[in-house]
Amino acid sequence: MSIKFRLIVMNFLQFFVWGSWLITIGAYWFQNKHWPGDKFGIIFSTMGIASLFMPALTGIIADKFVNAEKLYGICHIGGAIVLFCLPMVADPSIFFWVILLNMMFYMPTISLSIAVAYSALKNKDKDIVKNYPPIRVWGTIGFIAALWTVSLMGFETSAYQFYVASVASLFLGIYAFTLPACPPKLAVTKSSSWVNVFGLNSFSLFKNKKMAMFFIFSMLLGAALQLTNAYGDTFLHDFANVEAYKNLTAVKYPAIIMSISQISETLFILAIPFFLRRFGIKQVMFFSMLAWVLRFGLFAYGNPGSGLWMIILSCIVYGMAFDFFNISGSLFVETQSDPAIRASAQGVFMMMTNGVGAVLGSTISGYVIQHFYTNAAGGKEWQSIWLAFAGYALVIAVLFVFLFKHEHKRGEDDSRKVTAH
Repeated sequence: MSIKFRLIVMNFLQFFVWGSWLITIGAYWFQNKHWPGDKFGIIFSTMGIASLFMPALTGIIADKFVNAEKLYGICHIGGAIVLFCLPMVADPSIFFWVILLNMMFYMPTISLSIAVAYSALKNKDKDIVKNYPPIRVWGTIGFIAALWTVSLMGFETSAYQFYVASVASLFLGIYAFTLPACPPKLAVTKSSSWVNVFGLNSFSLFKNKKMAMFFIFSMLLGAALQLTNAYGDTFLHDFANVEAYKNLTAVKYPAIIMSISQISETLFILAIPFFLRRFGIKQVMFFSMLAWVLRFGLFAYGNPGSGLWMIILSCIVYGMAFDFFNISGSLFVETQSDPAIRASAQGVFMMMTNGVGAVLGSTISGYVIQHFYTNAAGGKEWQSIWLAFAGYALVIAVLFVFLFKHEHKRGEDDSRKVTAH
């Protein structure tokens, strides 16, 4: 089998595991277990909490001690065991800790999968900017396939969704041991500094002003991603309380409408090589920020009736907002990092986006919405909420233009260049 096909299988299963339960866990929580709603929100905080330290920690281990593909496999096997045990949990408080344990296994696999893919492609002298996006797009297809699998099999409210995820995770964990070797490259000698000894070399990227600024804006955009994940589906569900909208398709099946975002991703992922080569990372990131402004702004004025086109367009725009930031960002980190810190550098990127950014985004937005955009009856003032989020994204975009300094030469291929720090 070709290296591209092997990496496609890895990416497909990587996000199939996540898609098997991420969107439908709410239905399991409320309709199967009938657990209190006030405790459900903390379930999604587990992704941010785990991302605060696990991707960076496993990146350090992969760079110094264990082959990245083997550590990747171990994490997925551990996750498979936890997912299999989830249906046995009968208490919502314990459920939180078990989900957190699962996230501690799963979240670092995202950055590890990137490190393994980049290593394998470069060892075959492949251009990662050209070859990785068409491989990564199969991850989004895997996520969509998982949604359809769980839905068509009638597992949306059932514990079987976790068994589907568990089987896929176990298979991927075993499969990972057959992937091309990605051995540690960060050697430790008697003369090594304490930074090298403890595997903190990747954090030296912050010494570079350009990279420090990049990571700060990655954190801020990570917060924006958390906003849409946390409130998008709830926003559509709330239209069920409006007589004119409650029987419309978009209100009855909001997950289907939101899945347009994943379909859009598949198209924008494939467009990344063209945009990166023509415009460079700064403009691509700027396009992502403008897309976030549109994403939130269209939600502000959309509705499931005459304004359904705005909601659909918002979901389409999401593909650019997410991919131009997330995937292009990982490619940029790769080109700016020494191969010896490949895994930990991707771990730092993951930590800043899905860790620090996600935790700050969910915490601050929750406080702001509760105190400024919730009416006396407890309802959410959605238009004001989305306009506030759009304003947030616009401010980030303006600051990014002036503060992030990176010069791109049109047509330049720097996918094989590495800058040591």
